[in-house]
Amino acid sequence: MEKYIDIIKNSYSSYWNYLKYELIDLNHWDNYFYGLIGISLLVWILEIAFPWRRNQAIFRKDFWLDTFYMFFNFFLLNLIVLIALSNTAAALFNDALGLIGLSIGNVQLFDVDNMPKWLGLLVFFLVSDFVQWNTHRLLHRIPFLWNFHKVHHSVKEMGFAAHLRYHWMEPVLYKSLLYIPIALIGGFDAQDVAIVYFFSITIGHLNHANLGWDYGFLKYIFNNPKMHIWHHAKGLPKHVRYGVNFGLTLSLWDYIFKTAHVPFDGRDIELGFEGDETFPKDFISQELYPLKK
Repeated sequence: MEKYIDIIKNSYSSYWNYLKYELIDLNHWDNYFYGLIGISLLVWILEIAFPWRRNQAIFRKDFWLDTFYMFFNFFLLNLIVLIALSNTAAALFNDALGLIGLSIGNVQLFDVDNMPKWLGLLVFFLVSDFVQWNTHRLLHRIPFLWNFHKVHHSVKEMGFAAHLRYHWMEPVLYKSLLYIPIALIGGFDAQDVAIVYFFSITIGHLNHANLGWDYGFLKYIFNNPKMHIWHHAKGLPKHVRYGVNFGLTLSLWDYIFKTAHVPFDGRDIELGFEGDETFPKDFISQELYPLKK
């Protein structure tokens, strides 16, 4: 137990030092803090220049709430819980393997260090996105998890920052389910993760932005605003009552597994979920809502 307590304490200390370093250092391209700001400003400018819903205000409904969520979930949340949780989970998994005489090296399927750089990145990206696609489906399918996911679906007007409005329990689930398949591959370094991270954040921002794009034939590969707005539709046919269009970065999985649904131009459809009229409107109440349920 003392070992895990030390891991948690060291995780907090290391991440705090890392966060301070991110704020003052502008000399490395994979700076997550300023990378997030840069991507957000770029997509917001695109929203302003090419608005799909022209009557939607630049500072749309809940713009500032979603902006707060964006920074809380990607930086403060990591400081509060995720880094310590991830490191502790990794140690527990490694110790569990040790009990049966194995280690991560024994169970790795392959090592991307033995592949060409582009192929290793592609494998990392595809595995990560597929696991997250399945995790997203669980958030809709299991009532207990859906209560947490309602925070994200409480968005009533789409904009880039809505991408990062979610309850803090979601990344706990995502990271927990993602750890084992990524560990079974192995060989990723920090810059590999950064490349995939920035690409995924850009696609995710665009998916939620006030933009009427579908990328032409690439819509069958990449998630896009015209497809993702149907994921947030308040009214769906009964045969897809658990949701549609679960892709985070790739739409490919939805087309393969028959969960794609884009019946017509959804520019003006109502967003939300049944009963969202009584859903809390402020950050603290939204965070407490699933716990009360």
